[in-house]
Amino acid sequence: MLRALLSRLGSLTVVIAGVSLITYGLIYLTPGDPAHTILHERRGSSPSESEVAMFRAEHGLDEPFVIQYIEWLTGIFRGDLGTSYASSEPVTTLLLQYLPNTVELALAAMAVSLALSIPVGVVSAVHRDTWIDRTSQFAALLGISMPNFWLGYLLILLFALHLGLTPTSGSGTLAHLLLPAITLGTGLAAIVTRIVRTSMLEVLEEEYVDTARSKGVSERLVVYKHALRNALIPVVTIVGLQFGFVLNGAVVVEVVFQRPGLGTLLVDAVFARDYPIVQGVVLVTAVAFVITNQLVDLAYVALDPRIERGEHA
Repeated sequence: MLRALLSRLGSLTVVIAGVSLITYGLIYLTPGDPAHTILHERRGSSPSESEVAMFRAEHGLDEPFVIQYIEWLTGIFRGDLGTSYASSEPVTTLLLQYLPNTVELALAAMAVSLALSIPVGVVSAVHRDTWIDRTSQFAALLGISMPNFWLGYLLILLFALHLGLTPTSGSGTLAHLLLPAITLGTGLAAIVTRIVRTSMLEVLEEEYVDTARSKGVSERLVVYKHALRNALIPVVTIVGLQFGFVLNGAVVVEVVFQRPGLGTLLVDAVFARDYPIVQGVVLVTAVAFVITNQLVDLAYVALDPRIERGEHA
């Protein structure tokens, strides 16, 4: 067990190091000079060459790529992700300020997704090839095909502007969270619904399910106690892998609902060429994605201990 844990930590370190190198490299190769952009924004006019040179020297932009990357990487181990070019605030402080809102939105979206997808997927599998099954599959297809931003604007038009039930933007209350969570969770719910249905159909054909039915176990217990537990194993995989995409999707949703979070922070930083913030947001998102995948492996064992022992069903 200890060897497996150390192996996972080692692979996790390698992946994060690779992500940091790619992230910094892509930002470094991005066309344009952040010094000129930031100074132009501050002054309202084009800066002089001496001002640009001074800005670049102050922020280490005149150093070779290797030196810049090593200094940035060294700072990460100290908890220092650099300083914002625009506001001169530490990037770590900004991330800690905006991260809770994004995590709150992601978790709320996951909750909405699971609350919709698991019951619908189970019912769809139990009533296979009926109108219930066909309706749920059509709804899942519609949810997968619908862009988040389009759904978000529709929800704003209906519930905020037409019915006046929710705010159009902002954060801080459950009412502010409801529409963004539904917007972000719908696409994931559509994917998970189809996975739950497929997995349940496979499990319901297993011999142990037939044995439970032959012993007189009620259909409700067969479905929700015996079958659903094993059917959730592939669902855990999808939910774990999709959590990283939910964080990425939060970028669009936060912009649509003008909700403060990593998404709006990232978009503003991209337009301002505030590269330290861009690098920090991308790195945090990537680390969250990698850690989630490791937690998925642990969830496998919790759902089916035979996986840890190397046994097969």
